[in-house]
Formats: sequence, C-alpha cells, structure tokens
Amino acid sequence: MLQRYLMLWLILSSGISFFWPMLFPGVFDPFLPGKDFSKDALTGAIFLVMFAVGSVLQLEEVKEVGRRWPAVIYGTSVQYGCMPLLAYVIGHAFGFDKVTLLGVIMVGCVPGAMASNVLTLTCRGNVSYSVALTTLATMLSPIAVPLALWLTLDLKGDFKGEFEMLNVSKQLMLQVVMPVLLGFWLRRMSSLFEKVADQWGGIIANLAILWIIAAVVGLNRQRLGEVLGFKNGGLMVSELKLLVALLLINVLGYLAGYVAGLLAGMSDSMRRALTLEIGMQNCGLGTTLILQLFPGEEYRAAAIPTAAYTFGCVFTATVLAQYWSRIPATDEVQVKQDPAEPAVT
Repeated sequence: MLQRYLMLWLILSSGISFFWPMLFPGVFDPFLPGKDFSKDALTGAIFLVMFAVGSVLQLEEVKEVGRRWPAVIYGTSVQYGCMPLLAYVIGHAFGFDKVTLLGVIMVGCVPGAMASNVLTLTCRGNVSYSVALTTLATMLSPIAVPLALWLTLDLKGDFKGEFEMLNVSKQLMLQVVMPVLLGFWLRRMSSLFEKVADQWGGIIANLAILWIIAAVVGLNRQRLGEVLGFKNGGLMVSELKLLVALLLINVLGYLAGYVAGLLAGMSDSMRRALTLEIGMQNCGLGTTLILQLFPGEEYRAAAIPTAAYTFGCVFTATVLAQYWSRIPATDEVQVKQDPAEPAVT
C-alpha cells in the first residue's frame, strides 16, 4: 500500500508540511520543531532508514555481489561516474547560484535509491542484480560520495573551507554503513527480529524518508512558496530552469544506464535494472548531508533540489517501469519472489 501509492504519499505528506501553519496556526509544528532538534531528527531519520534497509537485506542478496562482482562493480562505477558528471555539467550549464548548484551536485553524488529494487521487479528486470548494485553503492558511499563531491564542487572558490572529505566519510560511515551492518547482523542473529523486519522494515524506512522530505519542505516554506507560486501569469523562470535541469539529470541517467548495459553486452533484464539504478538517487541521504555539512541558514534552500529530485525520479521511474512491465524481457527472466518493501530513496 505504502510503496504502491508512493507518489501520492509524497505529495500528501509534503502538502501537509507546507500548509501546516495555515491549517493549524499556533499548534506545535512536527516538521519544524526547532533548528537543533530538526537537524538531530533528520540525522536519526536517515539512520533509521538505513537500519531498516539492513534489516530486510537477505544473505543471498549479499552473496550475489560476490557471484556477479564484475557486473556489479561495472554498474556501480557507471553510477558514481555518470551521475556526478551529469549534475556538474548541467548545473554549471544552467548557471545556477551557489546554493542551488550545491543541491544539484549533491543529487548526482549520492548512491542509488532503494526504490529502484521494487520498480525493477515491476518492469520485469533482474531484481537480484538491482539489489546487488544498491548494496555495493551504499557500502562504498563513505569513499565514493566525498570523492565525487571533492571533484565536482568548486573547492577553490565558493565552497573553500566549507567542505572536508574526512567529515563526509565519517558521517556516511556512521549514518549509512554502520546501521546497514547492524540491521543485517541482527537479522542473522535473531529469527524473531527477521520476522519483524520482513513485516515492518520497509514500512518504517518509507515513513522515515517521507518525514525527511516533509521536514525539508517545512524548513523551506517561504522559498517553496515562491517556487510554487506564479508571477506575471507563469512559473518563475529560475525555478522552471531548476525543474528542467533535474529532469535532464534524471532522464540522461536512465539513458547512461541503458547504454552502459548495451556496451557491456548485458541481458535485457539486467539492462532494465541498471537503467533504473543509475537514474534513481538516494536524495533523502543527500538532503541530510546538505543540512549537516552546510548548517548555515543560507544553505537551507540547497535541500530543495534533492527533495524535488525525489518526487521526479519516483514519478519517471514508475512511468518507465509500467511501460516495460508490458514488454517481456528478451532473455525471459521471470522473478517470482516479491522482496520486502525497501526504502524510498
């Protein structure tokens, strides 16, 4: 229910966050309870997401990384090579200001989204390959993400002195790798925990991601009011540029994944998995990283591109998956089992 109507829940939760002061004036705001608390809550939320992801991770899926290591390493390399480059080129080509550019680049530098696994199943793709790609990209994030940010951010200019690679690695190790390992370890140690995780892990992860996006909306109500508002009878040119840029990154990411699969001679089902994996990004993590690494109020709006990309990639991936679901994969790979519901992004 939650995963099937994901786009609806994203719109609903973010809409409630945006209109909360008007709907409930003077009432405690759960999306903006205080600057320090909000930051800590976002950190806890992403930890909870990754812990839930680890708790539903099957041993067989982990072994799949080892069995298919050349294809998995190849796909992960495409992920961390193409997406940061696309974000860098498109961000600079559109001439965004410093804050918006930071958000756009962060979109390209984070690992793939967990929702790609469910949508791969929908599009008749190779789910085990999709999960293996997501797993390796997540485990490598403490190395790959700070390196990608270092290569794409203008460290000698606008962001000089505001970014430390070791700090990013530390944050990712504590908030991404450690909770995944902890969840996976508890699953292996306790059959009771495994049963509970299979039933509730995906739901908890999705709810946490929905709250993260809603909190970003709460933190940026004024700016989003301008983004969503109409001036002179039309959407502001600067905001329209941002939406177009994010769509380009998303669509070109899908194209890069599909072409990379063709060049490697992959089967049709694996190409579909790689396509969705490359174009979908874990922007819930990107949002949290922005607010942690760049805590100044002037950087709050940098979380808007990451939040907007979550909406966009879920929508476009769902459309693509539905289209592919009507066309059998040429290698006739049929995945029978339905994995536990993973996280949104």
